[in-house]
Amino acid sequence: MKRLLLFMVAISVIAICIIQSLNFWQENKRLRNNQHALVEGVTLYQTKAMKYAASVEALTLELDEFRKQHSEDVEQIRELNIRLRRVESYAKSITNMSLSDTITIRDTVILRDSVKYGVKTTAWTSVEAILNNNRLVYNISNIDTLHQVIHRVPRKFWFIRYGTKAIRQEIWSSNPNTKLVYTEYIELER
Repeated sequence: MKRLLLFMVAISVIAICIIQSLNFWQENKRLRNNQHALVEGVTLYQTKAMKYAASVEALTLELDEFRKQHSEDVEQIRELNIRLRRVESYAKSITNMSLSDTITIRDTVILRDSVKYGVKTTAWTSVEAILNNNRLVYNISNIDTLHQVIHRVPRKFWFIRYGTKAIRQEIWSSNPNTKLVYTEYIELER
């Protein structure tokens, strides 16, 4: 009886050690992949069709890590009435639109000797213009940040929430002048 009990204890200790080592191995692999993704950084490039593109490896964060490192984003997600535990993924992209051109001014009528030109700039948009003789050189720049959350929508029965009814994408812009026209989210099954 003592041998059987000792054998069962030894087997359970070995099983616990194996499970712990597998958990450590998986956590080590996740951290190694995150380090590689952070060292790689963002790759910005142009396609053959001269369109700008960006490529980045995904980070895998636990919920507590995401709460600590992205507290502002967590608040924005809560403002959308999305529970953080239902979030599948989060993405943020920053864009910059810049337009420069030179215009030749022809028939100009001057009403006064001095005219004050006011340019309205915000944290997202800036306009610069120089009027030199009969040429107007201008530069318009617009910066925007797009945030994207993929989350699970639970099934509801009265007040009980269970399972997953759908996967939804929520996307918003930090620039109040930006109007989202279209978005699409496709999951590919393997």
